[in-house]
Amino acid sequence: MVEALPSVAFLGAGAMGGAILRGVVASGIPVDGGITATNRTAARAAELDGLAGVRSIALEQETSGNAVAASARIVVVGVKPAMVPDLLDEIAPHLREDAIVVSIAAGVTLATFAAHLPAGTRVLRSMPNTPATVGRAVTGLAAAADVTPEERALVRRLFETVGSVIEVEESQIDPLSTISGSGPAYVFLLIEELTKAAIGKGFAESEARLMAEQTFIGATALLEASGEDPAELRRRVTSPKGTTERAVAVLQEADLAALFARATDAALARARELAAGV
Repeated sequence: MVEALPSVAFLGAGAMGGAILRGVVASGIPVDGGITATNRTAARAAELDGLAGVRSIALEQETSGNAVAASARIVVVGVKPAMVPDLLDEIAPHLREDAIVVSIAAGVTLATFAAHLPAGTRVLRSMPNTPATVGRAVTGLAAAADVTPEERALVRRLFETVGSVIEVEESQIDPLSTISGSGPAYVFLLIEELTKAAIGKGFAESEARLMAEQTFIGATALLEASGEDPAELRRRVTSPKGTTERAVAVLQEADLAALFARATDAALARARELAAGV
């Protein structure tokens, strides 16, 4: 028998919060006390109507919606980072004593949460990525020092409904965001550029997209199914003195290792600026 999750609230069930909410529903895991979601507008709230076990609240119609939702055992904070302090002040009087507050707001520290919530409130930071919408997320999870193993396990189970979970120290959340958080954009950029290269060689856009997109999808499926190291799979495709070897040599001349290091360093610098309110 599948162990139930306790009641869950999503305060700001937008793109990411909504994806996680849908993952919980799709998983079929029972949620004792149900799921409550809040969004600013009725139109956004309506997108969640009809999901089994979900109460969707539009704050423009029910201004006390966040306070009502905050009575859940697990409270997921998904509003924009700049809005987090005010939201925490709003819900602080309504949290239950055993509440677990989970942030999916980029750059907002555990210290900020502690400063706006009652003493002893259990808080965790998470960093999911957009493949959560198809159940293939990678989520980084960092817990405050007083969070118990049982409480961490509850939150881990929540995020495992939409993919894989890596538990890290808070100091690693921002570096993690530069890899898995921003990573889908890197992959999409590579697909864009490979598509352009195909168009430049005379293929129609539809043909170019099919080749580029399905090559990435197929390659990652092969990587997952084989369990092999990606470097080994690359070697198997790269015949000595063949066409792929020549192409890979050109890519290696660009020093991709240094390029990705620079790109992720830039993302990390921006994450730290956001944390500082810049």
